[in-house]
Amino acid sequence: MASIQFGEEGTLEIDGGVLEGGGQVLRNSAALSCLMQRPIHVRNIRAGRSSPGLRPQHLTGLLLIRDLCRAQLEGAGVGSQEISLTPSSVQAGSYTADTKTAGSICLLMQAALPCTLIGAGPCTMRLRGGTNAEMAPQVDYTMMVFKPVAERFGMHFDCDIIKRGYFPKGGGEVVVRGYPAKQLTAVNMTDFGEVRRIYGRSFAAGVIPKRVAHIMAESAESVIRQDYKSVPIEIERVKESEQAAMGSGAGITIVGETSTGCLIAGTALGKKGVPAEKVGEQAGEMLLNNLFNAGCVDDFLQDQVVLLMALAKGKSKILCGPITLHTQTAIHITELLTKAKFTITNLTQNSTTIECEGIGLVNKNL
Repeated sequence: MASIQFGEEGTLEIDGGVLEGGGQVLRNSAALSCLMQRPIHVRNIRAGRSSPGLRPQHLTGLLLIRDLCRAQLEGAGVGSQEISLTPSSVQAGSYTADTKTAGSICLLMQAALPCTLIGAGPCTMRLRGGTNAEMAPQVDYTMMVFKPVAERFGMHFDCDIIKRGYFPKGGGEVVVRGYPAKQLTAVNMTDFGEVRRIYGRSFAAGVIPKRVAHIMAESAESVIRQDYKSVPIEIERVKESEQAAMGSGAGITIVGETSTGCLIAGTALGKKGVPAEKVGEQAGEMLLNNLFNAGCVDDFLQDQVVLLMALAKGKSKILCGPITLHTQTAIHITELLTKAKFTITNLTQNSTTIECEGIGLVNKNL
């Protein structure tokens, strides 16, 4: 496994090709550079990808972090495989970031939102790109699952969806307002409880008729009913207005809520040539698989809570399913930059705990 090294003047040298080897390494490294106020040099960015180096989405995220913390950023351009980032203090105010593609707005949020924790006041970010994109959380997931869990740690933000945007044109717009925190608090999520209700949102936009949203929802519910015959299921079926969405798209996000407040999801996006029934089935099966593991976070959320666990004061413990490569990557980068220590314990083939004694990062600007 690649390690981190101290270069001249304390700059941390990071191999961007380690583990997952994609944009996640860059996002985590840049966010933690800002939070820890430590300069970094990342090389081999996305080295193993078919189009290595920075893509527009990654570049946009870096530029946003640069603006947030008044950083010096060198080497940042589409296709670049190495960058240097030297952060300064996070400035409250308003910022804009536009991928000019269908690049995921939610991945921009993953990179930039943690930085707002150490500001002196709120940071408002107007983000443009794709709201419901492949290979990234849908904005519905971010609001329905990530936000309430982040709030348990003491991370608060508002998110106003101005317009949704889909592949290939993008054009979505979201206004996010991140609030500073004096210090995050450790969280213990180890009791799955029982599934009490299942809810979600199935949407169609543009030229895609509303019946597609109905078909996806009904198909998902049919799959879920195989295992949960008496649990209430409410899936909203939405036809996005022309004002609320740019372009055509369809997708579904379903959340299972347990008696202990765990939020477990299944999601899917419509694709050309894939019947709406199959899209609904995919989301339903994903939810069932995540619920079967009886973890308190699903596969999507595993890696997203790693940074929060490391920053918080006290010991956090999370019960989840098998550790994903994204989670391994997040832990590796986070340990290297924060010196927080994570412990992974395999309880069964489908059950794992992640523990972390957080560093208790204090926001000196408050």
